[in-house]
Amino acid sequence: MLPRLAVLAGLLSVLPLTAGPRFAVSFPKEMSATPLDGRLLLLLSTDPSDEPRTQINDSVRTQIVFGIDVDGLKPGQQATFDASAAGYPLQSLNDLPPGKYYVQALLDVYATFHLANGHTVKLPADDGNRGDGRQWNHAPGNLYSKPITLDVKASASAPVALVLDQKIPPIPEPKDTKYVRHVRIQSDLLTKFWGRPMYLGAHVLVPEGFDEHPEAHYPVAIFHGHFPDSIEGFRTEPPDPNLKPDYSERFHLAGYNRIQEEEAYKFYQTWISPKFPRFLVVEIQHANPYYDDSYAVNSANLGPYGDAIEHELIPYIEKKFRGIGAGWARFTYGGSTGGWEALAVQTFYPDDYNGAFVACPDPVDFRAFTTINLYKDKNAFVLIGPHKQVEQPAMRDYLGHTLISQRQANQFELAFGSKGRSGQQYDIWQAVFSPAGRDGYPAPIFDKKTGVIDHKVADYWRDHYDLGHILQRDWVTLGPKLQGKLHIYVGSADTYFLNDAVYYLENFLKSTNNPPYDGEVKYGDRAEHCWNGDPNLPNAYSRLHYNTQYLPLMMERMGKTAPPGADLTSWRY
Repeated sequence: MLPRLAVLAGLLSVLPLTAGPRFAVSFPKEMSATPLDGRLLLLLSTDPSDEPRTQINDSVRTQIVFGIDVDGLKPGQQATFDASAAGYPLQSLNDLPPGKYYVQALLDVYATFHLANGHTVKLPADDGNRGDGRQWNHAPGNLYSKPITLDVKASASAPVALVLDQKIPPIPEPKDTKYVRHVRIQSDLLTKFWGRPMYLGAHVLVPEGFDEHPEAHYPVAIFHGHFPDSIEGFRTEPPDPNLKPDYSERFHLAGYNRIQEEEAYKFYQTWISPKFPRFLVVEIQHANPYYDDSYAVNSANLGPYGDAIEHELIPYIEKKFRGIGAGWARFTYGGSTGGWEALAVQTFYPDDYNGAFVACPDPVDFRAFTTINLYKDKNAFVLIGPHKQVEQPAMRDYLGHTLISQRQANQFELAFGSKGRSGQQYDIWQAVFSPAGRDGYPAPIFDKKTGVIDHKVADYWRDHYDLGHILQRDWVTLGPKLQGKLHIYVGSADTYFLNDAVYYLENFLKSTNNPPYDGEVKYGDRAEHCWNGDPNLPNAYSRLHYNTQYLPLMMERMGKTAPPGADLTSWRY
């Protein structure tokens, strides 16, 4: 009798006293006659204003998500969510408070890729051609259920059945206009790496008079950023007088949507004015199975996106739209992810560009990988002292309040995907910067549950993608090619602490003398993400002025640095 009681006591010590709710999700054969792989998401919301799939984010206003992997899920077969599912912001379904919820399920469908490196991986089926930019809640082909209202009980009961009987439709192709043209090409380099057709795209803003002057050739400005659905901030019509004003939490401004339309129309008026520089403005699209953006460099896990953009996409655009096609007449710029990319492509392809205008860049020195020193810190989540540990922030508001911690940010990502497949920020950094792991997925830079850093992986990051380290290591050869080309701007109160890495980079750049870097690094006092160097306007406005702010500076530099005999008149009609 005593041994049996001991066994029972042991079981009670490891089992919850009350089991949480369970959910069983399936899809009918009408949605797919064949088995599907993917990340299955359970979405719960207490807010009836919209579908739960639109309400999950990293802010304090987020609703609830749980995720599990499914492999070969057959039509009609049920996949069950229980307490083991990864969740955010709750750790477990057992933590779900009883009450009324709006519940929905969604399957982020995976495809199988047979990579050129010999690995086979399963990832979201974004080939760069479907038009959503790797957005799980809007990705064509993903399956979802209609939201239902549910009273969740604290005690265990039969699983709640949800059926994925809806499919997200294809996104229509954008149409060309007088000023905005759209291109898409299949990349031979990326197709070879991924083992299936892969695509690159771009939106091209052509100058006033482009069609009327077929003899003219133009300098090119390559804007980097997240997957744009068109040329951002360009509007040929006056603001919509019937537009209902919204409120920007970020900038604490009422009617910010109206402000955006007003500034977009002002840009159009400036663009067609006689004295504004005649440029081709190019916003590229390079979504991939890991993220909405490739970071525009060659990578062990994403393939040769750097070479594909530089040697396939840009030459195609310059030929089709009469670009000058020379490094002295080509510039790069962008903010945040685009800021890092602008600095990276100028560094890795130094002869291909005549200047990089870098705003609020993602970490350019991994001694300040947001708030983490990847080389000295043992843990990404906490600052460790001899008798104390302090949770580290990942995001702050303009007053310095922590909005999400490093631990929470990575918990958020774990809910959306295992093996670095969440499609979120830390996972794309890992996918771009890491070597491939033994399983074919990116080698983890740190454990997403414990935060323990893998310093061997960090060493790989330093040698291949730490831009501050690379510039310092290779300045003897890079310096002469980059002199006068680097222009870096960031707010001193950047939301994601990106100013810290810029401090390290500035210290090195200021020390250069053979040659001196002859560029500029500027900080916006108390400015949050994504300050881009305008000293006269608040960030809410200056972030809308990338082209009117930088294109005249590009034209000025081009006039000073064009080689002897270069044609500096063909675009000056």
